[in-house]
Amino acid sequence: MIQGWFSRPVEVAVGVSGSIRHISNAEQAVELLTGQWRDAGSAAHGAALRACRRAIRGDVAADNAREAFVIAAREAHVLVE
Repeated sequence: MIQGWFSRPVEVAVGVSGSIRHISNAEQAVELLTGQWRDAGSAAHGAALRACRRAIRGDVAADNAREAFVIAAREAHVLVE
């Protein structure tokens, strides 16, 4: 069972074509953050990765991880608002 379901999905534009993905949980967010993330290595990226991994383990609330992911996505200019 996947831990860390977000209260609502986060929409991000990914890839060269900018296709929209709906990230619904911390596991999906970690997959995206560890793939080809535009600002990998930034402080916001690292914070989001840590928060999402902790949400998967059940150590933090999923929506705390969601917020960290939103901040990282906004910084990387991939958040669809």
